[in-house]
Amino acid sequence: MESKARKKNRARQIVSSLKKLYPNAHCALKYNSPLELLIATILSAQCTDARVNMVTPALFKRFKTAKNFADASQEEVEEIIRSTGFYRNKAKNIIACCKKIVEDHGGNVPDSMDELVPLPGVGRKTANVVLGNAFGKPGLPVDTHVGRLSRRLGLSENSDPVKVEYDIHELVPAEEWTMLGHRLIEHGRQVCESRKPDCDSCQIADLCPRIGISPSIPKSTSRNKKS
Repeated sequence: MESKARKKNRARQIVSSLKKLYPNAHCALKYNSPLELLIATILSAQCTDARVNMVTPALFKRFKTAKNFADASQEEVEEIIRSTGFYRNKAKNIIACCKKIVEDHGGNVPDSMDELVPLPGVGRKTANVVLGNAFGKPGLPVDTHVGRLSRRLGLSENSDPVKVEYDIHELVPAEEWTMLGHRLIEHGRQVCESRKPDCDSCQIADLCPRIGISPSIPKSTSRNKKS
């Protein structure tokens, strides 16, 4: 069994390698304010970032402040966000969330986990996205990519996103959390896919125990095959 010290050292090597592989990784959601990022992240549940980015320009043109959203009719919000899926529940949460922001925070999106999580439609994942990208505070959102790669890389044995997040917290310095999330997502999309991970061209293969990956997928003997 890998010791805690050895795992922490390997985790930091993974962080360093991913930093070199994806120096320009960033939040794929388009936004111009903490409020816009918060709304976009709520919309991204069970929806692609690309689809959300197609919807939000019209939404943010119509509703510019938390008060605008709080006073909006659910039907109008639903109509604009319909293509993101689960639009009724999302519209309800967005309006309720903005009402609470207006009532409890003077119309400004709060910048702490303790204040973000109680907002309707906001969990730790959404809060971490907002903290890390809108406020520059350490935040590690655990989506399907981050969770999958964390388990394959042997950084966490958990399937619960919150437990995965805490496991990573113990291994990686806080200042790396936000960008590590972006880079794991990029690696998950480009190389370590859910069904067919491209282990042969993976440039962090020598740091990966390949947990849960079929042995029929050959392990690379070279980290430099893919540039």
